[in-house]
Amino acid sequence: MKVRLWSPLAPLALGLASLVFGIDQAHKWWMIEVFGIAERSPVRVTSFFDLVMVWNRGVSYGLFTTHTQEVLIAMSLAISAVLWLWACRAERAFTAAALGLVIGGALANALDRALRGAVADFFHFHYQGFSWYVFNLADVAIVAGVALLMYEAVFMGEAAERRGKA
Repeated sequence: MKVRLWSPLAPLALGLASLVFGIDQAHKWWMIEVFGIAERSPVRVTSFFDLVMVWNRGVSYGLFTTHTQEVLIAMSLAISAVLWLWACRAERAFTAAALGLVIGGALANALDRALRGAVADFFHFHYQGFSWYVFNLADVAIVAGVALLMYEAVFMGEAAERRGKA
């Protein structure tokens, strides 16, 4: 099996990854440097949504917190490389787009870890006693990309094609 580092759908994956990366990094810069979220936190937007400043040293949503960010950076880079190889073998634009979202989000959070020692998170949903994890735009892109891959596997994959022929 030949390793492909580029394909007709690679520009789609690269473009979406770059867009997610750029928007996330610009948003983080604006929230920290211009808006001054650290000094203003929490900022109540609605009764169930606040803007806050949280430094995530964990894997995802603050889980498995560690002060060894180098391991998490290496994991993000390795996973992004594998996802890039997958994107270069993708036969559907849907797949390449979903992978681009995940890659862009993973690399944006990896840059945070490299430059700041942790990932900057801002969005906090809560209701009465329930509180969701604090997250950022890169996390939104990662979750959206994974959700699209799951949708594709269930509704657009080979199993779905076989079900349609039954």
